[in-house]
Amino acid sequence: MLETVRNAFKIKEIRNRIIYTLLMLVVVRIGSQLPIPGLNGEFFSQWFSENAGNSFGFFDAVTGGSFENMSVFALNITPYITSSIIIQLLTIAIPKLEELQKDGEEGRKKLTAITRYLTIGLAIMESLAMSIAFGRQGLMNEFNAMNVIMTVITLTAGSAAIMWIGERITERGVGNGISIVLTINIISRLPSDLTILFEQFVKGKEIATAVLNAAIIIAIIILVVILVVTLQGAERRIPVQYSRKVMGRKQVGGQTSHIPLKVNTAGVIPIIFAQSLLMFPVIITNLLGKTGGTGFWGKLLKMFSQSNWFDFNEPINNIGLVIYIVLVIAFAYFYTSITFNPLEIANNMKKQGGFIPGIRPGKPTSDYLTSVLNYIIFIGAVGLVIVAIIPIFFEGVFNANLSFGGTSLIIIVGVIIETLKQIESQMLVRNYKGFLND
Repeated sequence: MLETVRNAFKIKEIRNRIIYTLLMLVVVRIGSQLPIPGLNGEFFSQWFSENAGNSFGFFDAVTGGSFENMSVFALNITPYITSSIIIQLLTIAIPKLEELQKDGEEGRKKLTAITRYLTIGLAIMESLAMSIAFGRQGLMNEFNAMNVIMTVITLTAGSAAIMWIGERITERGVGNGISIVLTINIISRLPSDLTILFEQFVKGKEIATAVLNAAIIIAIIILVVILVVTLQGAERRIPVQYSRKVMGRKQVGGQTSHIPLKVNTAGVIPIIFAQSLLMFPVIITNLLGKTGGTGFWGKLLKMFSQSNWFDFNEPINNIGLVIYIVLVIAFAYFYTSITFNPLEIANNMKKQGGFIPGIRPGKPTSDYLTSVLNYIIFIGAVGLVIVAIIPIFFEGVFNANLSFGGTSLIIIVGVIIETLKQIESQMLVRNYKGFLND
């Protein structure tokens, strides 16, 4: 590993890209610590600690703690991620956007511009709602129009700056910039989470108990990482045979290839969608100040809060867990259906003289791909649910309150693998041994 790192730094272009990426990430982390003027930071930290377990823990994890600090990067990349998902979904419903998606480089640039504008719009809406809701609860030194406007401008500018940094990393650094920013935010929270685990289950315990607890924690973390790596790399390969064609005196074609169908076809998107839907009523409940009691709002808050799942004293709260599992599986099928078109692939194969052995070209091929896809989507969705629920189970049973979980690990592993593959491909061009071949 160290040898391949040295080899990467021997190439000037790759070295400059890695250094540029690291410098941009330093800027992100600095901005995550800069407080917003006019905000009562201590009051907000106390408010967050009281509500983090309900709905804001994962949100704080993906913002790298900047939300808890209520820094200039408090919104971070969440408006950009949301707008990207919205645009991707709208390409199915709006023919004009679908045409842009198929229009090559020019269409991609226009979709990128639309995503940027939508990001700014979402950032303004989110920052305005947060400013008014938090201001009414006393989280501002003075709740007035000037402070609200200043907070909205600061949060929106911070979100725009993060978007710009992500795009610059993609252009001049290594990997996908937005994904790398998201990953470094999550990684930045890991030390504090591990410290919480240490203080809760190891520190102050008897030696035998402390060693046993530490071994269990390490084993669980390793198990989850192995599951994530396996889930991310698993794929079903559909063999494809191409017919021989006679061109002049030569025969061309006759090659054998395959269609790789990833088991986790939708990635982490189904979990993000499901968590967003479950978080929405909880966030509204918190912002309205209806966080306690035994009435409707109190029961709703408990049911949709992950920290209350696997609570055997109140099994009714597990209704939220069942809804969560159903949403993850449903969104896995939905997102795959809008990003993978079996009929289009079957038609392209037919035009190129390709066919799946034993399957007729055209619609039979499309039906076959659909049946295989439906099967592996279910397996991938179940895998996602298992990875996501393991940390939630230990949080509910053992009160191991963490800001990261299976979702965060899927993001970290996926981004690291893709980034290393990109660096490896650049190194292989220059006959260097890559990261993934060690």
